[in-house]
Amino acid sequence: MSAQKKFVKFFSRYAVVIIFVVITVAAIPPSGLSIKYILQEIITRLGRNSFLVLALLLPIYAGMGLNFGMTLGAMAGQVGLIFAVNFGISNWHGLLFALLVGLPISVFLGWICGLVMNRAKGREMVTGYILAFFINGIYQFFVMYMLGSVIPMGNRAIVLSRGYGIRNTLNLESVRQSLDNILVLRVGGYAVPVVTFIIIALLCIFIVWFKRTKLGQDMRAVGQDMVVAEAAGVPVEKTRIIAIIISTVLACAGQIIFLQNMGNLATYNAHDQTGFFAVAAILVGGASVTHASIANVFIGVTLLHSMFVVSPLAGQKLFGSAMIGEYFRQFIGYGVIALSLVLYAWRTRKAAADARLGLRGGTNGSTKVSAVKNGANGAAGNGGQA
Repeated sequence: MSAQKKFVKFFSRYAVVIIFVVITVAAIPPSGLSIKYILQEIITRLGRNSFLVLALLLPIYAGMGLNFGMTLGAMAGQVGLIFAVNFGISNWHGLLFALLVGLPISVFLGWICGLVMNRAKGREMVTGYILAFFINGIYQFFVMYMLGSVIPMGNRAIVLSRGYGIRNTLNLESVRQSLDNILVLRVGGYAVPVVTFIIIALLCIFIVWFKRTKLGQDMRAVGQDMVVAEAAGVPVEKTRIIAIIISTVLACAGQIIFLQNMGNLATYNAHDQTGFFAVAAILVGGASVTHASIANVFIGVTLLHSMFVVSPLAGQKLFGSAMIGEYFRQFIGYGVIALSLVLYAWRTRKAAADARLGLRGGTNGSTKVSAVKNGANGAAGNGGQA
């Protein structure tokens, strides 16, 4: 392979990562932020967002692409937090209660999502995205009308003045950073939420272990080729449903971790961008629709949120408006997803074209070899007759 082809292959594989590194490094000087501040923000955001992004891995292993349906798990986590605040359960006990409430909801929603995706094989990403909109309507109806009317709410402070429905913004002061503050380690002037990172590390260990189990191997087999996996006796549809259920449950826990760090809940739209930014983060880290790793998660969260930290102030300094930086966040997020999908489609088509070219080359080579052998045998036969 020539140097030019190697460069093109490397750039197409890591184009998104390279572009983000360049943009982020270029935006740091005009932002005026210190390296220490940026590093502290990265540590905080790694603890806040990594769990959510890790929830995307198993569906990718199972060949289902980027799970935009993880938003369903985020909704389940928010329902759990609403009930935790309603019953006045504070600190980490409130988070545990929220998880216990959200767990059965996320399992049920994950099961529904898996069933729907099994009817839309090959189109799982767009199916998950649209399904999230549909379930969002049910979620809105639940929190806007059922809570306080059908389901009594004892804490009137979180209910709208009309007597039912939850307020637009819910104060999570009772559970705010209750996980992060269990144990904070000061290292070189940086505050590290130890327990949060321990939980993230345990999830990473679980994923590594899970990939080696029989079910994990089945998921990998299904992701590589569903037809071959089914012929080998793997229950393809059941395996895909399990992958989505686990992802949805992890998204539920991840949203609870995210919101306890933020300290407030935008009741009706906090989940809207959950899948979007998680997908953008893992793609920024160098993952694709079919391949992803734990390293891609942490690289992606670091790069994406570094850009999120510096872009508003960079926009303020360069263009006189911090909103330019905010618009840039949205533009970059959607752009990353679009670019990654385009590059994936291009690589897939190129690989197929190379495979066809290699097959043709192999066929022509075999024909030439056969012709040479036939010519040699004919010459030997003629010599014998002479």
